[in-house]
Amino acid sequence: MTDAMSSAPPLSLRVSDVHIEYELFDARRAALRQRVATRTGESRRVVHAVKGVSFDVSEGESVGMIGSNGSGKSTILAAIAGMLAPSRGEILVSDEPRLMGVGATLMPLATGARNIRLGCLALGMVPAEVEERFDEIADFTELGEAIERPLRTYSSGMRARLHFAIATAIAPRILLIDEALSVGDQKFKEKSTERIASILASAGTLLLVSHSMAELRKHCTRGIWLEQGVLRVDGPIDDVIEQYER
Repeated sequence: MTDAMSSAPPLSLRVSDVHIEYELFDARRAALRQRVATRTGESRRVVHAVKGVSFDVSEGESVGMIGSNGSGKSTILAAIAGMLAPSRGEILVSDEPRLMGVGATLMPLATGARNIRLGCLALGMVPAEVEERFDEIADFTELGEAIERPLRTYSSGMRARLHFAIATAIAPRILLIDEALSVGDQKFKEKSTERIASILASAGTLLLVSHSMAELRKHCTRGIWLEQGVLRVDGPIDDVIEQYER
């Protein structure tokens, strides 16, 4: 083994020739008939969302994913998180990825406080640790008295702040963020930046999907450009953004 290979940081995740396909049906009745019977007809079509994408990410790397709407960015993040199974190919991870997005699922009828407690328990905290950390996590959200209101009354920005605080209560080894940093005021964005820097400093890994080039430049050193499900460019974030914006 060469010195360069021995000094390289270990891999955090590997995406190897991944294809992701899913079916769309024009009507529920047609979908049911075709699933039970022939699975053919004009109302059924297969979307090839990701087409043979491969890349490695090392521990401590921060990677921004760029591409137009429908390019496959969110789809491949969901697959890395284990929410979608690749049709072909393989995804290997060194630890359980944590996916965070504006549309992330929390409990809409529960209060923000209840969601914090349940979310932290789901992350593996024991009840005593949850109570010990509760005030710190709640303060980070900046929700004030709204922390005792049902989640269904929250704006998308309030939900994103709550989810960010929960998702990063324990520094994840692999953090996946899908557009969730585009909300909140400047003060909260600065706090989020500091929290992400802390995660990366402890050899965490970040994959960030965003349409904000400023956010990508701020948080990421490497960029991956996906277009129509195909990896177009992989390289330093400034170079990838420059090619994408041409």
